[in-house]
Amino acid sequence: MNTHDANVYRRTLTSGTISVTRHKGVAALESLFDIAERRNPKRAFLFVSKVLGRHIPVSPTIMRSVFRQLSELFPQDLPGPVLFIGMAETAVGLGAGVFDELRERVGDPVYLTSTRHPVDGELLCEFKEAHSHATDHLLYLPADPEMRRRVQQAQTVVLIDDEATTGNTFINLLAALRDDGGLTSLRQVVTVTLTDWSHDALEAGCPLPVHSLSLVSGQWSWEPVPDAPVPVMPQVNVTATGTFAPSSKQTWGRLGMMKPAADLAPDVTVQPGEKILVLGTGEFVWEPFLLAERLEAMGAEVKYSSTTRSPIATGFAIQSALSFTDNYGLGIPNFVYNVAHQSFDRILLCAETPAESIDALLLTGLKNVADSVEIITYE
Repeated sequence: MNTHDANVYRRTLTSGTISVTRHKGVAALESLFDIAERRNPKRAFLFVSKVLGRHIPVSPTIMRSVFRQLSELFPQDLPGPVLFIGMAETAVGLGAGVFDELRERVGDPVYLTSTRHPVDGELLCEFKEAHSHATDHLLYLPADPEMRRRVQQAQTVVLIDDEATTGNTFINLLAALRDDGGLTSLRQVVTVTLTDWSHDALEAGCPLPVHSLSLVSGQWSWEPVPDAPVPVMPQVNVTATGTFAPSSKQTWGRLGMMKPAADLAPDVTVQPGEKILVLGTGEFVWEPFLLAERLEAMGAEVKYSSTTRSPIATGFAIQSALSFTDNYGLGIPNFVYNVAHQSFDRILLCAETPAESIDALLLTGLKNVADSVEIITYE
């Protein structure tokens, strides 16, 4: 960072310089995010959250405090049912955390996540995230009758993502919910992000009242370096069924959630002070987070992070990377960032697919930084 103004963040990357200016919010910019270089020709930079538990391992206590801070920004008396939607893959856990903080405070709450892993169920709608490394999202209707009623009769929709840069993904999702999903009862929209650089784009393009909530909002600008090399993106833009199906225990949002199950690995115990990394995989991050939170409460020194299909260059916010193949059997490159340069007593790798779906390359990489690596599944 090459500036002394607390409201301005500037980082010079290989292909250009990103400048971020804060307009609202009190959190220190560098406490919320750092910048990395994407391996994506559509957008050269990535906001890497320091509080999300995705690309940088973080304490569950910090993550929970962020869920709480966001929940405290919510307006009172939102008309229910209230449908919360977390965006795959990055904000599946963030969305669940915000939902968890608010589910006792709003009428008829229900949580859904978008997904890139088709499951048995009735499709509610599809939408696009144009700048992403994986553009196609699916949203399913819950099979449970009460959850389905809450989705179909929702009067408030809460759209949750880690950050908004243009607002276009929210605009696309909202149009799909109303036009294709038949959610004609919607009366208002709440958007929730850690950082919002979208300049109220949704408000400008939305026929419904919008409340935009974030820890920090402002604007960004990008000055490209002329003739900078264009990055080559791995083939990660896949929305499909692989050889390893997700567990039938769809209790965390892909087919709806009304309250957390908190039933992953109930028998796992820890020693006080034990240094543990809990790793979620892909979209399976909420139940692993609850496990990490439980182990932290038992006295372990716990960090939480997740595997991802997001292709990011090392350097800047990314100090180390492990590369391997996804656990759904799709042959997609997957990554663990900022773990390989650390050390832990134990790593708990949590998956919604069978243990044999985990790439040996990932296990080898993790065993280089921990005395013990355990695969946690529902099976």
